[in-house]
Amino acid sequence: MPPKHSAGLLLFRRTPDGVTEVLIGHMGGPFWAGRSAAAWSIPKGEYAADEPPEAAARREFEEELGLPAPDGPWIALGENRQRGGKTVTVWAVRADLDPARATPGTFTMEWPRGSGVLREFPEIDRFGWFPLAEAEPLLVAGQRVFLARLAAHPDASGA
Repeated sequence: MPPKHSAGLLLFRRTPDGVTEVLIGHMGGPFWAGRSAAAWSIPKGEYAADEPPEAAARREFEEELGLPAPDGPWIALGENRQRGGKTVTVWAVRADLDPARATPGTFTMEWPRGSGVLREFPEIDRFGWFPLAEAEPLLVAGQRVFLARLAAHPDASGA
C-alpha cells in the first residue's frame, strides 16, 4: 500500500495585544463527540501523487470550511510523519476569518456500528481561534509540531 500524504492550511492572526492565534477545527463524528484534548485538527486532507500538495491544501481548506482559502503569502511549515504513517505537509497564512461563516463538508458512515444505518456527519463540527499555547493540547499529537514552527517564524511571532 503506498504511503498516505495529507496537506493543510493553518490560518493565524495577531490580536491587538500581540498574541498569535490559530484557527483549528474539532473533528466531527461520533468518535470525537465527547472529546476535546487531541480532538482538533488543522484543516487538511489526503491527496494523490498527481496532485501538488499546495493545491490539495487549498482544496481541503475549501472542502472542510466551505469557504475559499484566504489570499496572502503562504509560509511553509514543512512536513511531519504522524504515528499512523501518514505524512502531513502544512502551510500557514495570515488571515482573519469568522468561524461562524464555515459550512463544513460531510462524510457518511455506518452508525451505530453494525446497525446497517448510514448517517452523515460533518468532517469538522466546529472551528475556533486559539492562542498557540491553548491550541497545542487540543491538536492531535502529530500536528503540534506545526505550532512550534509557526511560533518560530518572524511573521507569526512579531519579531
